[in-house]
Amino acid sequence: MSRTNLVLISQLKSLALALVALFFAVSLVFYPEPVFQASLKGLKIWWDVIFPALFPFFIASEILMGLGVVHFMGILVEPLMRPLFRVPGAGGFVMAMGFASGYPMGAKLTARLREQHLLTRVEGERLVAFTCTADPLFLFGAVAVGFFHDASLGVIIASAHYGAGVLVGWLMRFYKGGGEVTTLSHEHHSFFLIRAFQAMHHARLQDGRTLGKLMGDAIQSSIQTLLMIGGFIMMFSAIIQVLTLLGVTHVLVLLIGPLLQAAGMPVEMAGPVVAGFFEATLGVQEISNTLPTVSPTDQLAVAGAVLAWSGLSVHAQVVSILSKTDIRYTPYLVARFIHAGLSAALTYLLGVPLKMAEPEVTIPAFAERISVSGWPSFGEQILWYAEKALIVFTVLIGLGLLVQMMRSHSPAKR
Repeated sequence: MSRTNLVLISQLKSLALALVALFFAVSLVFYPEPVFQASLKGLKIWWDVIFPALFPFFIASEILMGLGVVHFMGILVEPLMRPLFRVPGAGGFVMAMGFASGYPMGAKLTARLREQHLLTRVEGERLVAFTCTADPLFLFGAVAVGFFHDASLGVIIASAHYGAGVLVGWLMRFYKGGGEVTTLSHEHHSFFLIRAFQAMHHARLQDGRTLGKLMGDAIQSSIQTLLMIGGFIMMFSAIIQVLTLLGVTHVLVLLIGPLLQAAGMPVEMAGPVVAGFFEATLGVQEISNTLPTVSPTDQLAVAGAVLAWSGLSVHAQVVSILSKTDIRYTPYLVARFIHAGLSAALTYLLGVPLKMAEPEVTIPAFAERISVSGWPSFGEQILWYAEKALIVFTVLIGLGLLVQMMRSHSPAKR
């Protein structure tokens, strides 16, 4: 492409972005009251749900990284993460925290690892593609109990969501297979637990911050990131409201309806899908209200796809976080489409057999205490997250120990 064409495309892009921003600003003037209410709704969601759910995890992750725990886990789970997902062992820490705390934790930790040169750009693109998922508390509490009023459905929703996420991670291992890889700098002849401890100790000394300084920096960084997330939530709440008032969402519904019908999906899902395209929570809430015109299986499948897509609001958060690194957004975008399709397919496979085989599905203990609002108290959130993180970390470390012991007892290569 010639230089003149590149300049023209760049100028058209600048003009388009300016027109979109101007359109949004003018809309705020014409609809001040609805936009204010929408922003207030987004603020309430951020303050009541997002902030208490993510704040402890953000602080914990920063402290653990400063103390070198990432390097410790990296040594242990390297033999597991490298063959399965073609990412370094430190990706196991991102996977654990991302699955336990939800988006955009995976993007934040991936960016931090990239800044510390613990993974390459391609490895970062593979890692962020499958570690930005919804958290279990949201899937069981808000979606299963709050929206669908059936806690047992959380097993189906979560199994499809995380199962599809793991499949996406495995598929992403084939992305740019011949690219540069990170190498471990430790001594290979020592016992693996000793190597893991030495890596952790060296990382802590290299960081050099005291525990007080580390905690202060963790709180400051966490609040800054959460403020950014809150801003995006409020902004997209306002954008959705403006597009609804102007009739844009209605046009999108008319366009998407025939496509859903051609794919064998109920046309009544067009409205919720459009809403979920911008904001996943809003879309899933509307999906749960489509009974009795839509079957429960179709509801769960479309809800699973919307949750895997995660909404443009989360995409904007991920782009903002990754913009500080050289990790590109396009692989993440493609992975979200794949995740959405796989999640819907797994929901169809798991939904009917699970409900028929086990009417009384075992559910987490906290789900019995969740109110009809679909969200537990702050204390229950912290307790559930702590339990979930402990379980995930224990499983990862256990797998790492098992793999390392199997390797240590295997015949030496000649």
